[in-house]
Amino acid sequence: MDFLTGAQKHSWQPNMTSDTTNPSYWLNWRILLCSIWVLISIVVASFLIWKYEGSRSNSNNENGEVQKEKAGILYEDEVWRPCLKEIHPAWLLAFRVGGFLALLFLLIVTVKVDGGSIFYYYTQWTFTLITVYFGLGSVLSMYGCYKYHNKVGGIGDQNEKLDAEQGTYTGSTDLENSGAVNSRKTARLQEGREIAGPWGYIFQIIFQMNAGAVMLTDCVFWFIIVPFLAIRDYNLNFLVINMHTINAVFLLGDTALNCLRFPWFRISYFFLWTAIYAIFQWILHACVSVWWPYPFLDLSSSFAPLWYLSVGVMHIPCYCLFALIMKLKHTLLSKWFPQSYQCMG
Repeated sequence: MDFLTGAQKHSWQPNMTSDTTNPSYWLNWRILLCSIWVLISIVVASFLIWKYEGSRSNSNNENGEVQKEKAGILYEDEVWRPCLKEIHPAWLLAFRVGGFLALLFLLIVTVKVDGGSIFYYYTQWTFTLITVYFGLGSVLSMYGCYKYHNKVGGIGDQNEKLDAEQGTYTGSTDLENSGAVNSRKTARLQEGREIAGPWGYIFQIIFQMNAGAVMLTDCVFWFIIVPFLAIRDYNLNFLVINMHTINAVFLLGDTALNCLRFPWFRISYFFLWTAIYAIFQWILHACVSVWWPYPFLDLSSSFAPLWYLSVGVMHIPCYCLFALIMKLKHTLLSKWFPQSYQCMG
């Protein structure tokens, strides 16, 4: 099992710097500053969610025209529909089921080998979250395939109608400017479509949480932790490498196939996810004196506030990186398959 767990003599254990259950560990300026950083992120994230995650339905103006979509709008078929019309929803279902089984298997093996203490790590929190994403996505895709085959809600007729309308608008670009055409096309695409239910929105939110968390986890691991462990002569084992690789592979694969949107304000959930992890670590260490899973979380260091602030700031480029991937997907697929691409950017 050495290829899975690595040689024990090279294993690296964080050193206990101080007793975290001692009140003096917490009553100082460092924890005050770190608490301020975390509190600010929670307040700002909560405000953005309150402002943009409100009403999910579009409204009509006095002329009966559909106004601009809400920032967080999500249609029911977008959670299970592939981005190209030629791709059957069953292919997305198969990918999600395969991803769920692979991720769940790797998670179980890791728990079996390393024990429940692996959930001290942000990596395992994120890995569990992406496993839940693929599990929920599999269920939603099964439901979508059922609707697709049974023409529930007139999906088949609706798709044919949308195809015809897209052809009409494509032909009219010589007479109208592209902005007006896109606006009218969007309005047509909204007609007859159901707004997603609670599970659809939960799925969308988990997707965007994973988008940032996976980028953050893998970037911190490969660019910060790995060089540090290399200095300590620590051998990376098969499970550790896969935990920080396969998550991104499956997420990017699903992103390439799915039809989900990527509104910017849902970076808030990403910040909340990390804030909850930090608070969990604080509560745990206040109750039990254990080693910190990541050296930069240790509040005994005078650089702790700087580390916490740096990790918080890193959320933005990590989220932007995934947003650029989404933008690249929309740009290329809409250019290569203009009549088949059916995602809203």
